[in-house]
Amino acid sequence: MSTTAVDRATEVRRLERVEGWKRRLPILPALLFTIFVTQIPFLFTLFYSLTDWRIDTPEPREFIGFDNYSSLPDDGFFRDAAWVSVQMTVLAVLLSLVVGTGLAVLLDRKFFGQGFVRTLLITPFLVMPVVAGFLWKTQMFSATFGVLNWLLEQVGIEPVEFATKYPLWSVIVVLVWQWSPFMMLIVLAGLQGQDSSVLEAARVDGATSWGIFRQITFPQLRPYLELGTLLGAIYLIQVYDHIEVITGGSPDSKNLPFYIAQRSIGGGNRFGLASSYSIIVVIASIIIANIGLRVLSNLLEGEK
Repeated sequence: MSTTAVDRATEVRRLERVEGWKRRLPILPALLFTIFVTQIPFLFTLFYSLTDWRIDTPEPREFIGFDNYSSLPDDGFFRDAAWVSVQMTVLAVLLSLVVGTGLAVLLDRKFFGQGFVRTLLITPFLVMPVVAGFLWKTQMFSATFGVLNWLLEQVGIEPVEFATKYPLWSVIVVLVWQWSPFMMLIVLAGLQGQDSSVLEAARVDGATSWGIFRQITFPQLRPYLELGTLLGAIYLIQVYDHIEVITGGSPDSKNLPFYIAQRSIGGGNRFGLASSYSIIVVIASIIIANIGLRVLSNLLEGEK
């Protein structure tokens, strides 16, 4: 390659870099703001996790390295909270996915009032978590005037204080109620992206509705189902509001975020130890988020 060609290629690359910076410049303030409000608090939390910071003693904060992390395996309450987090997240995500898929299949057809019904089904996802928890605790689970207990009384069953007797399942039910619409929207997008000619050809060949769903629709929905599962897990592992409102943090419903809050601002005052717990939860969330981003990337490439 001649010197002129090399110089020309170098100039082209330089111009491409300049153009790239020109395109990125308008979003640079937003990027810096995002880094400021997310990464700086994270770095402070990481530093605090290496200290014995407490506010209930006059002793100064000391750097203790990884002692907080080494104490995690011996903390039985942490293990219990982690197990509750696993149960709550897995059950809520899977049940939401099943219910959302069923609703999406029902909505993936033309009928009178389809838009109105779709709006009604989406509404629970738009309700604030605190409001949703309070609504279910007072209007649905209450042993005195709850709707569920009224139904039980009609068939001769004694009232049950669901939030007290079944705290974990009470929270899971509310999470499923709120997150099923989210799963429904994702699955509905996959259903409406199907090739109608393929489905029509299968019907002409005598395939049943169940056979079409199992052999054609479900394989095409798999990326959407994986995406919904991973996005739901990322959000539901951080649940706090529902637990606080519905059960007040009873042992059977206390997950990691609630336990971390108790160990710090909830009266435990051990901010250094709580920070180390937070870092563990963040690491788990990052792992799940990375998997979710890979699935999303594959999904978009498939669409292309």
